[in-house]
Amino acid sequence: MNILECKNLSKSYRKGVPVLWNLNLEIPAGKIVGLLGPNGCGKSTLIKLISGLLQPDSGEILVGGNPIGEHSKALISYLPERTYFNSWMKVEELVMYFEEFYADFDTNRAFKLLYDLGIDPKAKLKALSKGTKEKVQLILVMSRNAKLYLLDEPIAGVDPAAREYILSTIVSNYNPEASIIITTHLITDVEQVLDDFVFLSYGGKILNSGNAEQARAESGKTLDQLFREVFKC
Repeated sequence: MNILECKNLSKSYRKGVPVLWNLNLEIPAGKIVGLLGPNGCGKSTLIKLISGLLQPDSGEILVGGNPIGEHSKALISYLPERTYFNSWMKVEELVMYFEEFYADFDTNRAFKLLYDLGIDPKAKLKALSKGTKEKVQLILVMSRNAKLYLLDEPIAGVDPAAREYILSTIVSNYNPEASIIITTHLITDVEQVLDDFVFLSYGGKILNSGNAEQARAESGKTLDQLFREVFKC
């Protein structure tokens, strides 16, 4: 079963300049997928289209068999590239906000992950570093029992010492029937947890995709090396 299907998907911000053009993509349930590509290739645009924040010019998106709308949004947990919380709020207040807003939110999981990362629940967001704010946001997103997690650059501002924990513990402790789509520039750090990958080029063209382990075995190269080869200047 596919948790996500994108059919002939197109999106332009300016007339005649497509960000995505006739994109077709299928993501099975139970997979961690790296959506990888250079800046400006449409990764974030695709994530926003799937989450329902943007409307496509043409094409269709199905999440769990549902078109984008109330039912699809209930299945999605979305981490944007930038922190969007009010800085005056305390971390524990954000947890309570998510608990009230999302029926599938696991409060105990959120507090456990905060404890594991040494984040004080009583701290105000404005007192935290950029990387810690990103950790809080990722913890909240991953503490939902969603069917599709959309993570846009989840570890870009996180210190290297915390990345291994985040990837091995937070990203791995999710609903095994769900799928995660991760966009990132830090391919070396994230490829250890990827099941599949998609190399997205300008205009939404998929240059390569498939099983990450199989691609490494057949090429004798890491995904990062394959990426550099495909997108070399």
